[in-house]
Amino acid sequence: MWNRKLRLEKWDWEKKYWKPADVAIHNRPDDCWVSFNGIVMDLTPLVTEYRNRPEVLPLLAEAGKDISLWFDKNGNLRTFTHPILGTKVPYLPHGPIPHLYDYNLPTTQWKPAPLNSWWRDPKYVIGKLTKSARPVRIFNNLTKMEITLTVCAEETIDQILERYLPYNERARSYTWKYEGNVLDMDLTLEQNGIKDRKADLRRLGLPEDLYIPAL
Repeated sequence: MWNRKLRLEKWDWEKKYWKPADVAIHNRPDDCWVSFNGIVMDLTPLVTEYRNRPEVLPLLAEAGKDISLWFDKNGNLRTFTHPILGTKVPYLPHGPIPHLYDYNLPTTQWKPAPLNSWWRDPKYVIGKLTKSARPVRIFNNLTKMEITLTVCAEETIDQILERYLPYNERARSYTWKYEGNVLDMDLTLEQNGIKDRKADLRRLGLPEDLYIPAL
């Protein structure tokens, strides 16, 4: 499992990308991630704070999933015009959530969502959701061992190396190459001239895994 503290020390969250599959495995009360509008949040502290309270149930039901349908393109909760209040209130068909409880009911206590609501709080953000995941083979010329990883298209070679470290703790001591050319570790696969051919293969009616580049 990725160590959050070490990860955030190494990369600013704006440079860290996650695959939907990375998010999906964090689907428990003690390990709860969600994604929405292209960002990924670790809501484990929030879930712990609200444990045994009904507001946490919608989050637990969606743990490890994308909840973009809850929000508009600006990252605000979707709203509707309340038939009695005649004003816009958060749309909560899934039930109350942390920082918003029974906001669909007419009440003199109604007020806007707090500015520090969890979906606006950067302390929960741990990165961005990749726009495209792609496979890459990593071949070790010394041991002749090969492994295929699915990585984020936005990740640099150095970040791909981080994904590979659990399989080879000496990976940092190696020279990383593609077709004999030394790779720039601060650039992505695409920026290093390694094209993603999935779309070309689909257009030709061929399996996407017919060609996987090897580093």
